[in-house]
Amino acid sequence: MSEKIKFDDWSKLDIRVGKILEVEDIEGADKLYKLEIDIGDEKRIVCAGIKKYYKKEELQNKLCVVFVNLEPKTMKGIKSDGMLLAVDEDGKPTLIIPEKDIEVGSKIR
Repeated sequence: MSEKIKFDDWSKLDIRVGKILEVEDIEGADKLYKLEIDIGDEKRIVCAGIKKYYKKEELQNKLCVVFVNLEPKTMKGIKSDGMLLAVDEDGKPTLIIPEKDIEVGSKIR
Protein backbone atom coordinates (compact mmCIF):
# COMPACT_ATOMS: atom_id res chain seq x y z
CA MET A 1 0.00 0.00 0.00
CA SER A 2 1.29 3.47 -0.82
CA GLU A 3 2.08 6.17 1.68
CA LYS A 4 -0.84 8.37 2.72
CA ILE A 5 -0.64 12.07 1.94
CA LYS A 6 -2.33 15.02 3.55
CA PHE A 7 -5.23 16.77 1.83
CA ASP A 8 -3.05 19.88 1.49
CA ASP A 9 -0.64 17.84 -0.67
CA TRP A 10 -3.49 16.62 -2.89
CA SER A 11 -4.77 20.18 -3.32
CA LYS A 12 -1.39 21.21 -4.79
CA LEU A 13 -2.03 19.04 -7.85
CA ASP A 14 -3.50 20.81 -10.89
CA ILE A 15 -5.32 18.11 -12.84
CA ARG A 16 -7.62 19.17 -15.67
CA VAL A 17 -9.68 17.92 -18.56
CA GLY A 18 -7.78 18.42 -21.79
CA LYS A 19 -8.49 17.91 -25.46
CA ILE A 20 -5.89 16.44 -27.79
CA LEU A 21 -5.64 18.77 -30.78
CA GLU A 22 -2.66 17.33 -32.68
CA VAL A 23 -0.76 14.05 -32.62
CA GLU A 24 2.70 13.77 -34.18
CA ASP A 25 5.35 11.09 -34.44
CA ILE A 26 8.73 11.94 -32.93
CA GLU A 27 11.73 11.08 -35.04
CA GLY A 28 13.67 8.21 -33.45
CA ALA A 29 10.98 7.45 -30.87
CA ASP A 30 9.09 4.19 -31.20
CA LYS A 31 7.01 4.68 -28.03
CA LEU A 32 6.37 8.43 -27.85
CA TYR A 33 3.86 10.74 -29.48
CA LYS A 34 4.11 14.52 -29.37
CA LEU A 35 0.66 15.83 -28.45
CA GLU A 36 -0.70 19.34 -28.51
CA ILE A 37 -3.34 19.53 -25.78
CA ASP A 38 -5.83 22.30 -25.04
CA ILE A 39 -6.20 22.64 -21.25
CA GLY A 40 -8.64 25.54 -21.33
CA ASP A 41 -6.58 28.65 -20.77
CA GLU A 42 -3.62 27.52 -22.88
CA LYS A 43 -2.27 24.82 -25.15
CA ARG A 44 0.55 22.52 -24.03
CA ILE A 45 2.95 20.10 -25.65
CA VAL A 46 3.02 16.74 -23.89
CA CYS A 47 5.04 13.68 -24.87
CA ALA A 48 3.30 10.42 -24.06
CA GLY A 49 4.56 6.85 -24.32
CA ILE A 50 1.36 5.46 -25.78
CA LYS A 51 2.31 4.97 -29.44
CA LYS A 52 2.17 1.16 -29.23
CA TYR A 53 -1.37 1.29 -27.84
CA TYR A 54 -3.16 4.11 -29.68
CA LYS A 55 -3.32 5.13 -33.32
CA LYS A 56 -3.06 8.84 -34.07
CA GLU A 57 -6.64 8.88 -35.37
CA GLU A 58 -7.93 7.45 -32.07
CA LEU A 59 -6.34 10.30 -30.12
CA GLN A 60 -7.32 13.22 -32.36
CA ASN A 61 -9.91 15.43 -30.56
CA LYS A 62 -10.12 12.98 -27.63
CA LEU A 63 -10.79 14.33 -24.16
CA CYS A 64 -8.19 13.29 -21.60
CA VAL A 65 -7.01 13.95 -18.06
CA VAL A 66 -3.81 16.00 -17.74
CA PHE A 67 -1.52 16.55 -14.74
CA VAL A 68 -0.76 20.19 -15.51
CA ASN A 69 1.65 21.41 -12.83
CA LEU A 70 4.17 18.59 -13.15
CA GLU A 71 7.72 19.85 -13.65
CA PRO A 72 8.51 19.84 -17.42
CA LYS A 73 10.80 17.13 -18.77
CA THR A 74 12.70 17.04 -22.07
CA MET A 75 12.14 13.88 -24.10
CA LYS A 76 13.86 13.30 -27.44
CA GLY A 77 14.67 17.02 -27.53
CA ILE A 78 11.05 18.09 -26.92
CA LYS A 79 9.93 19.86 -23.72
CA SER A 80 6.98 17.90 -22.35
CA ASP A 81 4.89 20.20 -20.16
CA GLY A 82 2.44 17.90 -18.39
CA MET A 83 1.41 14.26 -18.24
CA LEU A 84 -1.59 12.33 -19.50
CA LEU A 85 -3.10 10.17 -16.78
CA ALA A 86 -3.72 6.53 -17.57
CA VAL A 87 -4.51 3.25 -15.85
CA ASP A 88 -1.85 0.56 -16.11
CA GLU A 89 -3.57 -2.66 -17.17
CA ASP A 90 -0.85 -5.31 -17.04
CA GLY A 91 1.67 -2.96 -18.64
CA LYS A 92 -0.80 -1.49 -21.17
CA PRO A 93 -1.85 2.12 -20.57
CA THR A 94 -5.52 2.99 -20.85
CA LEU A 95 -6.18 6.72 -20.91
CA ILE A 96 -8.49 8.13 -18.28
CA ILE A 97 -11.25 10.06 -20.03
CA PRO A 98 -14.36 11.87 -18.75
CA GLU A 99 -17.53 9.81 -19.01
CA LYS A 100 -19.36 12.64 -20.80
CA ASP A 101 -18.52 15.67 -22.90
CA ILE A 102 -17.24 18.22 -20.40
CA GLU A 103 -15.68 21.65 -20.76
CA VAL A 104 -11.98 21.62 -21.61
CA GLY A 105 -9.93 23.03 -18.73
CA SER A 106 -12.34 21.80 -16.03
CA LYS A 107 -10.41 21.08 -12.84
CA ILE A 108 -10.51 17.62 -11.35
CA ARG A 109 -11.02 17.54 -7.61
